[in-house]
Amino acid sequence: MKTVLVFDIETIPDAHGLRRLNDEPDSLTDPEVVEKARSARLANGLSDFFPLYLQRVVAISCVIRRTSKDGLPQFKVGTLGTVDSSEKDLVQEFFQLIDRYTPQLVSWNGGGFDLPVLNYRALVHGISASRFWEMGESGDHDARDFKYNNYISRYHLRHLDLMDLLAFFQNKANAPLDSLAKLCGFPGKMGMDGSAVWPAYLAGQLNEIRQYCETDVVNTYLMYCRYQLFRAAFTPEEYQLEIDFVKSELRQEAQKNSLSQWDSYLAKFAN
Repeated sequence: MKTVLVFDIETIPDAHGLRRLNDEPDSLTDPEVVEKARSARLANGLSDFFPLYLQRVVAISCVIRRTSKDGLPQFKVGTLGTVDSSEKDLVQEFFQLIDRYTPQLVSWNGGGFDLPVLNYRALVHGISASRFWEMGESGDHDARDFKYNNYISRYHLRHLDLMDLLAFFQNKANAPLDSLAKLCGFPGKMGMDGSAVWPAYLAGQLNEIRQYCETDVVNTYLMYCRYQLFRAAFTPEEYQLEIDFVKSELRQEAQKNSLSQWDSYLAKFAN
């Protein structure tokens, strides 16, 4: 099985960037800088959601599904780095995973949000990502097919943005992950949603943010499995075996860590 890398990010307003762009004094705290900028946006008739280049990454969660060298199936879900990792370390580790595995990337709205944010933050931090930007022009023998299927093009499938593809690339047809996952019998979001990440971060709840991000990325992998069934890449039997395998792996994670979210998550599967 080709390595599949499903990813999801959580972000907060980039207080450092806002401070620099607006020449804010050091006497203002980060929350005060963010609130001042938010109020200014609202006063000008803009959304209080900051543009993507002013989003700071605080969590990147991934599912890696692959077959080991000895032929055994492997499923791993987790969040990159630790609660003490810098944003640069998180973003760098994500692109290093792509360098290492050349995986099938899978996301839900990754083309519209996650990857643009990661691109901007990689630029800010001076990060290199050669495999991600490969488009068949490097001369490497194993990179020639990137000319016709790369991570960059919206209409190539090396990065599969499920939301975008299922909507036939029409924004008005987009479906939220939480709703569609629940309609398919999967647990959906748990603990919080994107709007609650900034308050949770201010309250020191980074572990909770990381756990929330992990449940979202598992939801995305489950939707990827349902998509594989839809396009007949999985037979119904193969699909059910994969879902059962994921549940089994999550149960093992719950047994390893009694503080994990996986027991609660598994309980929300539709019967």
